[in-house]
Amino acid sequence: MHACFTASCVPILIQQKVNGSGFFNRSWAEFKVGFNDSRGNYWLGNDLISQLTLRRRYKLRFDLLGTNMNWYYAEYSSFFVLGESHNYGLHVYGYSGNAGDALSYHNGLMFTTHDRDNDPWTSRSSQNNCARGVGGGFWYKDCCYCCINGISRGSYFKWYSRSKGRRVLQLSRMWLMC
Repeated sequence: MHACFTASCVPILIQQKVNGSGFFNRSWAEFKVGFNDSRGNYWLGNDLISQLTLRRRYKLRFDLLGTNMNWYYAEYSSFFVLGESHNYGLHVYGYSGNAGDALSYHNGLMFTTHDRDNDPWTSRSSQNNCARGVGGGFWYKDCCYCCINGISRGSYFKWYSRSKGRRVLQLSRMWLMC
């Protein structure tokens, strides 16, 4: 990987969710190329996220607005996503911030959608697929601490860390940062 030079690198928005709707309940093909809507919900696309992060070194930043109207952030000093042949495997390290570390729980996992199950979760009620259980697509485990693409049924649009507890969200953003 190459170093990211400040003069040639601006932050890149890769995810924004502005409500708890089912807008992120998309197929593998849709997450691959990306999608958006007029309300501001947005996913850059797994192919492009992988291409960007494998070519250049990036940090990952989350900006999170809780239902309590407080802002939180989490940064990871190293972030990259493997290509589709590796099911967009997630690699993330080096947490800092005030939100608590939720994403490290998902480190090393492959991306899962309702139509392509790559998570290790087992539950007959959701056919062993976290994306069918909580909605959206993500690097699910059992199922998620970083639940930024889930549907807001109960608390499926949340950020959870053992040190800070659960934060129910009303907005999330993911940024590639230099």
